Amino acid sequence: MLDNIPYLPYILSAFIGIGLAAATGFRVFLPLFAVSLASYFHWIPMSESFEWLTGLPTLITTGVATVFEILAYYIPFLDHLLDTISIPMATIAGSILFASQFTDLGTFPQWALALIAGGGTAATISTGFAGIRAASTATTGGLGNPVVGTTETAGAGLMSVLAMAAPIFAGILAIIFIFLALSVGRKAWKKLRRNQNASSD
Repeated sequence: MLDNIPYLPYILSAFIGIGLAAATGFRVFLPLFAVSLASYFHWIPMSESFEWLTGLPTLITTGVATVFEILAYYIPFLDHLLDTISIPMATIAGSILFASQFTDLGTFPQWALALIAGGGTAATISTGFAGIRAASTATTGGLGNPVVGTTETAGAGLMSVLAMAAPIFAGILAIIFIFLALSVGRKAWKKLRRNQNASSD
């Protein structure tokens, strides 16, 4: 029955790609590690152009980077440092993981779609949580940042698993996260600016 649905493979690929891109918006390296691990053990297929994701060097590198990234968000100075580079890094990682699902489209449409959908999703969620973290730092003196960091790690892990195991649900959840990041993140940035203006006055 499902085989009769037009463009079903592309629809599923889009849901997987959006789910993985959303995961990189929470944490850059954890979704890359999850995909590398799953492809290394042949739990998910990987096209020839993205075979580098299945290799042991990539698995080890992303695994080590994942551990350092997670731990760094619990260290006051390092979490701010990572926030300054997390958005462009998440955009790149989200674009790569989204593009890995559309290798038969051709180079230009593949990467154009990846940058818009994958990179845009990752950047939006990453920006939203950066605003929440900044507001948390300003209002709690950084005491609330571990809660934000734990939420981000949990979100990255959840979305990574769902994108590969239940892509349709992951895609819907990713869209919800995008709207939440836009609304909550925008309020957090506005609140931060008001606090900065009040302190400067």
